[in-house]
Amino acid sequence: MPHPPLIAVIDDDDAMRDALSELLGVLAMGCRTFARAEAFLASYAPGAFDCLVTDLRMPGMSGLGLLQELRRRDASLPVIVVTSSTEPECRTQAVEHGAFAYLTKPVSDEVLIRHLKAALARTQ
Repeated sequence: MPHPPLIAVIDDDDAMRDALSELLGVLAMGCRTFARAEAFLASYAPGAFDCLVTDLRMPGMSGLGLLQELRRRDASLPVIVVTSSTEPECRTQAVEHGAFAYLTKPVSDEVLIRHLKAALARTQ
């Protein structure tokens, strides 16, 4: 039996991290949460995670900075951005830096699940 997918969640909002972790648990997916992009990068290794869900606006390194760093490392990790930013420039930059999906808060569970499944299917 294949192992359940492991999803990394990065968000500086405790409630958002907890909600996403709970949702992923219900879906029988593993989850590891991080409050900052720097903490994620400190434990990142290629192939360790199957997908990443991140916010854009966080203290320290932003979600855009994280996308740039992952691409610099040649990471093929699919990244789903979940943010309150509705600015077209942010969406454009995220996609240009390799975001698989750009979703604005509040995002429904169904929409997030659909994008997660599509991202995971791409990596298999």
